[in-house]
Order: sequence, then structure tokens, then C-alpha cells
Amino acid sequence: PTAAEAELLLLQRQALAEEETAKAKRELLTHFLQEKLSREEQSSMWGLHKVRTLWRSAQRKAKDQELRQDIEILSQTFTRVMDCKDSAIEALVTELKEAEEQQNRALRSHLHLTDQLLHLQRCRLGYLEQGFSAQVGALKAEFEAERCGISGGEGERG
Repeated sequence: PTAAEAELLLLQRQALAEEETAKAKRELLTHFLQEKLSREEQSSMWGLHKVRTLWRSAQRKAKDQELRQDIEILSQTFTRVMDCKDSAIEALVTELKEAEEQQNRALRSHLHLTDQLLHLQRCRLGYLEQGFSAQVGALKAEFEAERCGISGGEGERG
């Protein structure tokens, strides 16, 4: 029985050693897999970070291009608006010059007509003065004639 017990004890020890070896292998494998999982998670996070960075970069480039196109369109629109306003200003300046020329012509015409009216009034005044002088002369002559007639008649009476 001792040999059987010794053999059984040996088998138990071998089983225990195999079990401990298997346990050590499992722990080593678990530790290896945990480290591998940790490295994979880090690698995954690093890859995700790279993907996000590249995605953001691509989005920035797209947005940059879109904004540049918008700026170009706005610049062209602004240029068109400015050209339109410049044309309107030029048209208004031309109209203003024409209006000033028309005003100057009207002023010259008004001054010419005023001068003609003044000349006409002076001629009329001259004719009226001549007529008045003629009437005064006629009245004086008539008055003198009557005075002479009265003075001569008084001399005859007295």
C-alpha cells in the first residue's frame, strides 16, 4: 500500500504541479492578453485620434475652399455694385453739369431780357420826358400868351 500510496502521492503531486503549471500559463497568458489588449486600445485610440485629426483637416480644407469661393463671389458682387454706383455717380455728375449749363443759359437769357427791358423803359422814360417837356413848353407858351393877353388888356383898361 505504501508504493501505491507513494505512487498516488506522486500522481497527486504531478497533477498539482501540472495544475500549477497550467495556472501559471493561464496567468501568463492572461497577463499577455491584458497587455496586448491595452496596447490595442492605445493603438486604437491613437488611430482614432489620427482619423479624427485627418477628418478635421479634410473638413477645414473643404470649409476653407468654400469660404474662399464665398469671398470670391462676394468680391465680384461688390465690384459689380461699385461699378453700378460709379456709373450712377457719373450719370449724376453729367446731369449736374448739364443742369448748371442750362441754369447759366437761363441766367444769361434773363440778364439779356432784363437789359432789354431796362433799355426799353429808359427809351419810354425819354419819350415821356420829351412829351412832358413839350407839354410844359406848350403850357408855358399858353400861359405867357394868356398873361400877355391879360397884361395887354389891363393896360387898355387903365
